[in-house]
Amino acid sequence: MLNLATLLESSALNDPGKTAVVFAGKRLSYAQVNAAANQVAHGLHAAGIGKGDKVALSCPNLPYFPIVYFGILKTGATVVPLNVLLKQREIAYHLQDSDAAAYICFQGTAELPMAQEGWAAFQQVDSCKNFWVITADPAAASPIDGAATLAQMMQPQPADFDTVQTMPDDTAVILYTSGTTGQPKGAELSHANMVMNAMVVRDLFRLTPEDVQLIVLPLFHSFGQTCQQNSSFLAGCTTVLVPKFDADAVLGGFQNENVTVFCGVPTMYWGLLHHPGAGNYDLQKIAGTLRLGVSGGASMPVELMKDFEKKFNVPILEGYGLSETSPVATFNRLDRERKPGSIGLPIWGVALKVVDADDREVQTGD
Repeated sequence: MLNLATLLESSALNDPGKTAVVFAGKRLSYAQVNAAANQVAHGLHAAGIGKGDKVALSCPNLPYFPIVYFGILKTGATVVPLNVLLKQREIAYHLQDSDAAAYICFQGTAELPMAQEGWAAFQQVDSCKNFWVITADPAAASPIDGAATLAQMMQPQPADFDTVQTMPDDTAVILYTSGTTGQPKGAELSHANMVMNAMVVRDLFRLTPEDVQLIVLPLFHSFGQTCQQNSSFLAGCTTVLVPKFDADAVLGGFQNENVTVFCGVPTMYWGLLHHPGAGNYDLQKIAGTLRLGVSGGASMPVELMKDFEKKFNVPILEGYGLSETSPVATFNRLDRERKPGSIGLPIWGVALKVVDADDREVQTGD
């Protein structure tokens, strides 16, 4: 038996008072996140959601994301995280293709009306029977006529829940990947896939409960979800959530929360390095606490890597992965020579080969 929700539950048991999530100055302990996830699980169970069902989730980097994510997993259901930028037609496709039985969607903003788009899509998919809207203020009324809020679903529920036991090869998460042709396709990732990848990342990053990870990579994407959220919850770290990349928000988080680990794409590193307002922050303090940078999504220019490492006195590790591999497949390592521009070595349990255009394996040095 194995359930990905164990990552949260184990840390909540081992150190319940430890801060799990920081957002906009507010702090939630592991016990609080776990209790809220249990309430979500009860609410879903009361709606008939259980093992084998799929539940779609549209939510930016807010505390609601891990709460709902692990709440879904606790019921034995599968999480289907959706890109928050999807529009009505695209959402409807994902709900239909994944066979989602329920959909939980953040209300969004005036510029990004997520709930309106999500509600319209939900009404087009007969097989999706339940919809809840996440309001920024838990006490707020639903912004959608006819739709209940997540808070209304959670409020009457108890704070404990007997997590449904799933098998290691049961599907935990479906991540949609655009691929190169046709409609997006869902990669079904098992509980074992996700747990093992989180364990490997924890060891690669040398994460301990003393670490603080700032997460600005979208949690609906495998990079932020596995490499940061799940690895941190496994290790008992503190996570600092930033909904959207903004150099001031990131540098402020580095400074105020003593961030030790940062993951980003090269453009984020460029934005931090060249931010005109960087002098407003205690860069010496930041350099003293930040111990590891991780880059993925694209190859980082060598000069950018060297300049960032020099300014912030931090090594940057590059790696490679894809949704289908949960996502990490290769990585540079702290205990080996780092090669800028290289995707590193295969991670534990992964075997790779390099082939030419005719699918013939090439030899070292070719």
